[in-house]
Amino acid sequence: QVQVVESGGGLVQAGDSLRLSCVASGRTGSGYHIGWFRQPPGKEREFVATINWSGDSTIYANSVKGRFTISRDNAKNTVYLQMNSLKPEDTAVYYCAARRSINWDYWGKGTLVTVSS
Repeated sequence: QVQVVESGGGLVQAGDSLRLSCVASGRTGSGYHIGWFRQPPGKEREFVATINWSGDSTIYANSVKGRFTISRDNAKNTVYLQMNSLKPEDTAVYYCAARRSINWDYWGKGTLVTVSS
């Protein structure tokens, strides 16, 4: 069992930056991937970015490519999502998820990011 907890959300203005953190605990061990997802108000949850265990493979949604950067510090069991040039459409609850298999089995409760225009 792996637990993940997100933090770092808040209210910012368009163009600002924000860094989210995802701390994993429990049976973390090695080999788990971390993903960031978000759910805008009134919309479905969507994929944002993912990173593999070693941190050398990342994938981004087209909507955030070039603005968001995912990274991890395995010594701290922490994955970061650096969000730059934020836009009002980035407003959402951001979730962190972990997986070892094909399924995202472990989810956090989310952290709210609000970007004002």
